[in-house]
Parts: sequence; C-alpha cells; structure tokens
Amino acid sequence: MANEIFRHLHRVTYSECAPGNHVYYARYLDVLEAARGEFFRWLGLSCRQLQEQDTLFPVVECHLHYTAAARYDDTLTVELWPAAATKVRLNFAYRVLNQHGTVILEAETCHVCARLNERPKRLPEELRERLKPFFPTADLAAERDERERAAAA
Repeated sequence: MANEIFRHLHRVTYSECAPGNHVYYARYLDVLEAARGEFFRWLGLSCRQLQEQDTLFPVVECHLHYTAAARYDDTLTVELWPAAATKVRLNFAYRVLNQHGTVILEAETCHVCARLNERPKRLPEELRERLKPFFPTADLAAERDERERAAAA
C-alpha cells in the first residue's frame, strides 16, 4: 500500500451538470466525498463504523483547481491519497481525470477528527495504523512513541 494511490470511478450524471453540459463546479465536492468514503471502506473502516466509534471527519478547508470541464456521461477517475496526518488532522489530495486521461481537477481537503458532539479528538489508533503505509517516514510512528513515553512517565 505504500505510496499507493486509491482510485474511484464515477460516471457524471445529468443532475450534476449545469446548462452547457458541464459539471457544476460545486458538485465536484460530492464526487470527492464519495471517493473519500470508498477510500475508508478500502482501508477496512467505513465512515459508518467510524461514526459508531464516535468519530467524524468534517471538512475545515478545501482547495480546488479546475483545469478542464467534465461533461454528462464522462467516466471520471478520482485519484486520492492521504496528504497529511497529525494528531487530530487528516488531509487528502485528489486528482480527477476523464476517460481520455485529461486532468479535470486537482484538489485537497483538510479535515479535523471530531467526536459526534463536534469536539476535536485524536485520530483513532486503528485508523492511524492503517494510514502508516502512506507515510513511510512520517510522524505517525513518532507520535505513537511520544504518547507511550508520556504514559510511562
């Protein structure tokens, strides 16, 4: 899984299009959300399971850079990978391509890990473990070691 990019296919529906037959700009956020949900399933933790564990990932910031138009009935490939993970933050990067390989959109979403009552919390340990292959030299292991040292003190 290290350095792997998750891919999710999406066919553009008529309801996602604005007059002029191109995807309405805000609908891309729905496409990214669907891909993110499938990514969590692929990791073995559905958003429903996380919610049952009192864990949500509300978006606190997003950046979208549009490079071309997607149109009705296009088949889009959403490439997604975790871009950053800290104690309470989880960011994702995306690239959306059409069936011809044209980049349609590049994006990043920034999330805070929160309880159902919307108070911030640490990323669940099970999720942290499943994200480690995406950050081979990352601070996820260092943070765990830091917590263990603090608990032992």
